[in-house]
Amino acid sequence: MTNWSVILGIAKTHLLTKMKSTVTATLGVTFGIGAYITLVSFMTGLNGMLDDLVLNQTPHIHMYNEIRPSENQPISLYSDFKDAFNMVHSIKPKQNQKKIHNALPILDYLKKNPNVKGATPQLRAQIFYLSGSIELGGNLVGVDIMEEVRLSNIQDNIVEGTPEALNNNDNGILLGAGLAEKMSLSVGDRVQISTVAGDIFPLKIVGIYQSGIADIDNVQSFANLNTVQRILGEAENYVTDINIKLVDIAQAEPMARRLEKQFNIKAIDINEANAQFETGSNIRNLITYAVSITLLIVAGFGIYNILNMLIYEKMKDIAILKATGFSGRDVQYVFMGQAMIIGLIGGVLGLLIGFVLSRLIDHAPFETEALPTITTYPVNYNPTYYFIGITFALLSTFVAGYLPSNRAKKIDPVEIIRGT
Repeated sequence: MTNWSVILGIAKTHLLTKMKSTVTATLGVTFGIGAYITLVSFMTGLNGMLDDLVLNQTPHIHMYNEIRPSENQPISLYSDFKDAFNMVHSIKPKQNQKKIHNALPILDYLKKNPNVKGATPQLRAQIFYLSGSIELGGNLVGVDIMEEVRLSNIQDNIVEGTPEALNNNDNGILLGAGLAEKMSLSVGDRVQISTVAGDIFPLKIVGIYQSGIADIDNVQSFANLNTVQRILGEAENYVTDINIKLVDIAQAEPMARRLEKQFNIKAIDINEANAQFETGSNIRNLITYAVSITLLIVAGFGIYNILNMLIYEKMKDIAILKATGFSGRDVQYVFMGQAMIIGLIGGVLGLLIGFVLSRLIDHAPFETEALPTITTYPVNYNPTYYFIGITFALLSTFVAGYLPSNRAKKIDPVEIIRGT
């Protein structure tokens, strides 16, 4: 029967008497795991920030009236050509309203769906921003601002002012940061809005909105839904878009197809709207994990080489142990014990070093005008990465210790002593 206290005692003595080799092996594990934790935490944190920048501004389902040519052309109604293949060039879009028909009943219907977290109406208007001699084209989006705050991260993009200030002011506007810079305007100033028809309305700037995407910030601003309806001279049921947030995002695609058929309206799910970005995000994640796995494998080979040399340095000790009555399996347990001790200590130190380096990166200043709400580098402290790190440390040292120790248990002590 194996006496584990004796086995571990011998393993401990071997590690302490060859401190240089022990420290080298332990540091190999430590820096391999530490580098893995630091890299994967930083890269996945950065990827997550980029994903949130785009995806958090995209509803799970976006409903609107799409302007498109009529599917049934007049030539199709002519009986003489009913069996012919007709080709019509330069088809013009059919006359169609931008507003969603029966928008308010649709909103009520959606809010009763248990998988719908919220549905918000929007009214998008093409306008001109006027300030002195400056005239800039852009969009004004009418929203229910407090519902937008509840369902999206819009409040994180308001760099000056508050959502409540817009909600409490019927003549307020959240001006895009690019527009504010171009027109030298700030919170408290007034900006004039001109519709396509030429009507001019003065609005008070109650906040500055910056999404971090210049193409949006240079043209888009927000106002209350009823304010934009009043500017356009439309009724309270005039809505051009409905944004839906779901409880289960996986249901976005089938639900969008269902809504299209049910209400005869265009519905785009989040995957369709961000297909190109999603591809880029997947590639970035693939590169991150590929580099991380490669780093762990390289560290594993380094650990194996160090432990292999450590065991071969102990050949005389192996001979003495076998000569004094230890079996080959006992000898293997001694060196396996050494490897697992090195793996445990090195792995724990690696996790600590990885965490400390991640914290340093997390507190390093990261200032950019495009992302004013982000002040430090993003880091992902997912416990899964730490579990993978310590598991790999123990697994790699187990394999690195098992292979040479398995050979050591088969060595004839007479040959070792005779060779000395």
